Amino acid sequence: MSANEQMAAAEVLAWDPYTRPTGTDITEPLKIGVLISGSGTNLQALIDLIAAGKLNASIELVVSSRPSAKGLQRAERAGIQTLTLSKDVYADPIAADEIIAHELLERGCEYVVMAGYMRMVHTPLLAAFPNRVVNLHPALLPSFTGAHAIDDAFARGVKVTGVTVHFANEIYDNGPIIAQRALAVEEGWDVDTLEEHIHAIEHVLYPEVVQMLADGRVHVLENGKVAIDAARQRA
Repeated sequence: MSANEQMAAAEVLAWDPYTRPTGTDITEPLKIGVLISGSGTNLQALIDLIAAGKLNASIELVVSSRPSAKGLQRAERAGIQTLTLSKDVYADPIAADEIIAHELLERGCEYVVMAGYMRMVHTPLLAAFPNRVVNLHPALLPSFTGAHAIDDAFARGVKVTGVTVHFANEIYDNGPIIAQRALAVEEGWDVDTLEEHIHAIEHVLYPEVVQMLADGRVHVLENGKVAIDAARQRA
C-alpha cells in the first residue's frame, strides 16, 4: 500500500472496539499484532516460543515504523505478514495509528504488543484496543521513563533496576502495570553488560505476560491497577 493509499484508507475508517467474546475457548491461540522499530529480538523470542508450542499465541501481523528494521526479516522468515508505514504517513501520527488499527482489526488481532516500537500510540489505536495495547519498558516504572532508560539507570548508579510490562495509554510509560521483574546490578558491570541482562529478562517476561493474556488472567480494575488471576492447572 502506497503512502497515498494509506492516507486515503485512514480517512474512511470506522470500527467498534474489539473485545474477546465472553466464553472464548482459551485453548485457541491468542491473535496478536506486534509493533516494532528495530532489531526485533523480543519479536523473535515470541516467534520461537510459539513455534516450540510453549506460547499459545499467533502473530497475525508485524508492523514496523522503519523499512530498515531487522525485525521485518525475522517476521518474513517465520511466514508472518508485515506492514511498513512510510515517513510521510507518520507525519500525521493520528492517521498512522488509524491505519495500524484498521490492519490489525482486519486480521482479528485481540491484543497489540509493542516490541521496541519507538513511536507513541494515540487515540485511534487505543480506542480500537482498549486496555489491549501492551508495552515493554527496560526499567522498573515509574522510575526512568523515556527512551534511554537503561543508560539513565546506569548513569544514576542504581543497585536494582529491571523490566516492566504495562498497558499503554495516552501518557508515555504511564499505563497500568501488568508485571515487573527486578535485576540486581553487579559491581563491575558496564552499561553494555547491564543492557544484555535487561534484554535477557525481557525475552522471558514478555512471553510470560502474553501467555497470561491468552489465558484470560489479566484484568484492569476500576482504580487503574491490574489484577492477575491465579494460573490455571493445565491438562
